Amino acid sequence: MKHNTYRADKHGARQQEKKTNLFVAWMLAALASVAMVTIGVVLVQGLAKAADIIVYKSPTCGCCGKWVEHLEANGFSVEVKQRRDLRPIKQQLGVQPALQSCHTGVIDGYVIEGHVPAADIRRLLEQRPAVRGLAVPGMPIGSPGMEGPHPQPYDVVTFDVDGNTRTFSRH
Repeated sequence: MKHNTYRADKHGARQQEKKTNLFVAWMLAALASVAMVTIGVVLVQGLAKAADIIVYKSPTCGCCGKWVEHLEANGFSVEVKQRRDLRPIKQQLGVQPALQSCHTGVIDGYVIEGHVPAADIRRLLEQRPAVRGLAVPGMPIGSPGMEGPHPQPYDVVTFDVDGNTRTFSRH
């Protein structure tokens, strides 16, 4: 009799061990799934944020709003921060007076001053030159947000922390 009891106990222990192992495997699979989903969400959020641009603009400027619409139409996610006085922002970001326009953007560590076309911003992010940012000084007619009947040629320039500029593109 003892022999049969031992066998039954051994069989029951094996069954319990199998159940425990199955439960542990299931838990590990569930945790791995949660980890993969979490990592995926973090990566997607990180990629989305890499393309976000913060735009500082006056609440009353219409052309700034049109430039924001141009960026959004070209796939950028834009956060607008309304400011009555943009001078402190421009000064803090190192935008020299000769380069200034009506709005200032910041994207992935670069400063975007004025009516810079979305294609030039994309090229900047792809090439990653050692510059502070891009600028379209003034408000040239024909630039994004400044569309009009008589477009003017204009340059997009790079600028560095010392205020040195170089032509990035011509439009």
